[in-house]
Formats: sequence, structure tokens, C-alpha cells
Amino acid sequence: MKHWAHNGFKALTGVCVLSLLATVAWSQSITWLGVLPGGDWSEAWGVSADGSVVVGWSTNAAGQLRAFRWTASGGMQDLGTLGGGWSEAFGVSADGSVVVGRAENAAGQLRAFRWTENDGMQNLGTLGGNRSDAFGVSADGSVVVGWAENAAGQLRAFRWTENDGMQNLGTLPGGDDSVALGVSANGAVVVGWTYYYVGDSEVGYYERAFRWTENDGMQNLGTLGSGYYSYSLAWGVSADGAVVVGFSDGRPFRWTAAGGMEDLNLTYASLLTDGSYLLWATAISPDGRYIVGYGYNAATGRGEAFLLDTGFPRRGDVDRNGCVDDADLLAVLSVFGERGYRNEDLNWDGVIDDADLLQVLFNFGSGC
Repeated sequence: MKHWAHNGFKALTGVCVLSLLATVAWSQSITWLGVLPGGDWSEAWGVSADGSVVVGWSTNAAGQLRAFRWTASGGMQDLGTLGGGWSEAFGVSADGSVVVGRAENAAGQLRAFRWTENDGMQNLGTLGGNRSDAFGVSADGSVVVGWAENAAGQLRAFRWTENDGMQNLGTLPGGDDSVALGVSANGAVVVGWTYYYVGDSEVGYYERAFRWTENDGMQNLGTLGSGYYSYSLAWGVSADGAVVVGFSDGRPFRWTAAGGMEDLNLTYASLLTDGSYLLWATAISPDGRYIVGYGYNAATGRGEAFLLDTGFPRRGDVDRNGCVDDADLLAVLSVFGERGYRNEDLNWDGVIDDADLLQVLFNFGSGC
């Protein structure tokens, strides 16, 4: 073990006594986020690492769509436009400071944007066509994904960075348009959908969720239904690329390699006993705990953005086995001081440090 990591651990051992008394309940909850003042509909499309910041869009009192950034303490903040009449936010960085989406410019054109508190909205351009749209952003806010129109008028999934601009990601073999909707924390894994020809001349092209990696290309994730008419769209992916959320055959889904697709209305039916229901799952936090989207809020009788706390993984549970123990502590210590977004980086700030150790210590013994 690195000497300085060992010293860092010794400095924190005094906290351990208190942490043994601390437990975190296996909490699951749904929070409905409301609307902008005077509005009547909202949708959530992005969530920060700790679930404290949610972004999306809501109608305002004039009936216009406006991108919002929501916090529990401040409610919904209207992010404005690129000079046109409307905007929508679809992704947010791990710390909640960078927001991406689409907005109308002064010429009435659709443009992908990247927003920060200091700089406002930045227009990301296109792939040679007239339109673009940003849906996902990496943990540090440096990689943006979405779709853009090329010079031939086709939609192409893109991956954007400040240095390289937009990279065209292509389509599945035999496919046509493609759209990127989510990106992993380090910007290496991109997910979305592409029109896929199923071989029946009467059916033609239907959407299929995909998961893309540099080594394997695009993987078809299937659907919740069956038959040619089933469809699916992937909208969000966890930091390690292992959990995907989206929408299939009128229902929100969560996908893993081990379990395939599950309907969130069935998995979390105990939280929806008042007649409310979920329609779309649109984003997931880096650790896979928080899912956002929109559904029907029976209490207000309208469509609203939601924040779902699945309760897993528990805070400090690095290895995702439901128990915060020595293995989690050692996992953090073994890479203490290193940089990079990974499961040991429990607060997803890009470095494994005292803050991550404290998360394990304060929750030590939870679930065991």
C-alpha cells in the first residue's frame, strides 16, 4: 500500500468508531418534481451523481418549453434559450454543473447546446446539416453525445469534445439514421438507437436500443415485447456502462447483461399504489442508484418529471454486494490518490481521496 495512502487511512481511523453506529436504510422512493410557475407538464432527462440535481424541461406560464435545472432546495431554474422561443435539457454532469440539450436559435434552427452557470448556453453546431441535438454528457462535462444532421440530411449519432468537435458514430449494418442518447462517465461507452431493418417488407424499420463500445461496436438490446412491432430506445447508461435505462413498448426499462430488460412499473410497483405510473426512464446516475424520467402523478393529475431512488447500491458499497464492509474500504485504499471515474470514486469527482474513504466509514456495516 502506498505510504501516503496508509497515512491518510490512519488520520481517519478515529471516525471509524462513529461510523460503526451509522447505518443507511434500504430506502426506495419516488419524488415528483412539479413544473415551472404556471406550467402544466414537465419531464426529467438527467440526474447528477448524488441525485441532488435533475435537469429536463417544463412548460412555463406562456406555454413555452424551457430547459430546467432542479435542486431540492431551489426548485426549478429556467435555463433560457439560444435566442429562439424554446429549449430542453437532456443531460447533466456528475456534479450537476454542466447541462446539455437542445434549443432554438434566433433563426429558428434546432441546435445542440452545452450550458454552465458562468458561460450560459454554447451552440455545438452540426455535422454539415441544419439540425443537432445533445442528449448525454460525461461525468466531467467534457464529452457530449447526441445526433446531428449531415450534409445529406441523414441523422447520425455524434460524440463531441472541445478539441475534436463532433465525431460521426455511424449506424448498425443495414441501418439508416442513428442517435446517441447516453454516455458513460469517462466518455468511452455510448448508447442510443438506430433504425434497424427486420426483414419483413410490411414491417420495415423499427427502433432498437443499442449499447456501443469502442471494441465491440453496437449491441442490440432487444425489447420488452415480442414480434416485429416491438421497439426500444436506450436513453441512459451507468458510469461503468453496465446498466442501461430507456423505453420499450410503452414502458420504462432497466437493462443489465445478467437480467436483460425489466419493466420499472413492475419492479417498483410498491411505490406506485396511488394510481401514479411511470412512462419513460430517461437517465441514470453514475452508480446506477438514481433513475429519472416522467410519468403520471395521480396527486396532481398531470404528467410530471420524477426522481426514483432505487436504494441500490448503498452509499459506500463499492463492490455492489449490498454490504459496506472491509472489502469496500480496502478497494478505496488500494487506489487511493488515483484519478479517474470508477466505482471507488464514490462521489464521482474524478479522484479517489478522503471524501470517498469517509463515505465507506460513515456507512460501514450497512446492509451486513
